[in-house]
Amino acid sequence: MKKMETKKLLVSFLAIASLLIVATAFVSANELASGVSTFIDNAGVDNTGIVAGDTMTIQVIFTSDVNASDVTVEVELEGDKADAQVETRYFDVESGHRYTKFLNLKVPYELKDQLSDDATLTVKISGDGFETEQVYDVRIQRQPYEASVMSVSADQTISAGATFPVDIVLKNTGYNNLDDVYVTVMVPELGLQKSAYFGDIVSVECDDQFSSVENYNVDVDRKCNEDDDDSVAGRIFLNMPYDAKAGAYTLQVKVKNDDTTTSASTQFNVQNNVANEVAVDSSQKSVAEDENAEFNLLLVNPTNQVKVYRIVTESTSGLSTSTDTSVVAVPAGSSKNVRIIASAQDSGEYQFTTSVFSGEQLVESVPMTVKVSGSSATSNPLVILTVILAIIFVVLLIVLIVLMSRKPERSEEFGESYY
Repeated sequence: MKKMETKKLLVSFLAIASLLIVATAFVSANELASGVSTFIDNAGVDNTGIVAGDTMTIQVIFTSDVNASDVTVEVELEGDKADAQVETRYFDVESGHRYTKFLNLKVPYELKDQLSDDATLTVKISGDGFETEQVYDVRIQRQPYEASVMSVSADQTISAGATFPVDIVLKNTGYNNLDDVYVTVMVPELGLQKSAYFGDIVSVECDDQFSSVENYNVDVDRKCNEDDDDSVAGRIFLNMPYDAKAGAYTLQVKVKNDDTTTSASTQFNVQNNVANEVAVDSSQKSVAEDENAEFNLLLVNPTNQVKVYRIVTESTSGLSTSTDTSVVAVPAGSSKNVRIIASAQDSGEYQFTTSVFSGEQLVESVPMTVKVSGSSATSNPLVILTVILAIIFVVLLIVLIVLMSRKPERSEEFGESYY
């Protein structure tokens, strides 16, 4: 009886062993490669520290154990919150030969509340039903110094002459604290630029009652202040010029301290409904020779500050020009009129330009035309003589009318008296 039981156990053991041998043979038969070596930037992989945001070069070296077509090498980086994957193009392998493949993999940002964390790097070589897989442990940590612009908010449409706010939210996504952070907002096309101090930003918010390991997930000796924040928000005001042309512009944001510089941008539109600062009653005048042509130039100050304008008239050959005032101060929100005077002695058409400056900036150049034809009525001697004779005639006529209208004096009548 005992022999029978022993025999049964022996048969069972042999059956299980046979299955294991078959399974092992089957697994080995499905392996594509052996002698797999993996390097990250020419260094070994196990327990390698990699930096979030970096693009690492992964080198995979292996010996093929089979002949196979449409083979690929796939590398996957798996973390708690984000994964990254890259794969080669298809290639063929022959048994007994060694192959080397290079892949570029960008390390994802996933360390929101931690300075570093563990991850796994999986290398998979597969094709034609064969597959070989290697798994490595790696450590992902933040960039040494990095300030991320989480948001930039400004009105989509801004009116010319308006003061508008730009709201910026920053977060320290680096390994170390950021000290003395400055933010600059600018619109280079419009000459706008303004900076503000955003202070210090810690790498990870923490609580004084916890240890550094619990606060940072890594054993570093660091002071911890529960009042410190790993993000900060601020507002910067810009003044849109009144002469800004309507259209689309780019608002640029630059974040900087002694250790890092970060940039971001957003688009906005300018709407300009502000009236022209310079207007003229008429750009063309017709006068006689030696007569003055007068142009009325209106200067409009649409801003909320006093503006000083400088008027420069251009004189051309045969034409003299001048202005009743060359410098004009126009109060905020008001206007002033300036006379431009031009004259010529000879008939013809004359063109000149009146330029208006605000400081050293040209506000506008106004083209003007003077048409001179014939002599003026006052310069013709015959006309002058006729006018004089007409005046004498009128005076004489008035005197005559006055004399005729006077009544003759009554003569005294003397009667005779007899005694």
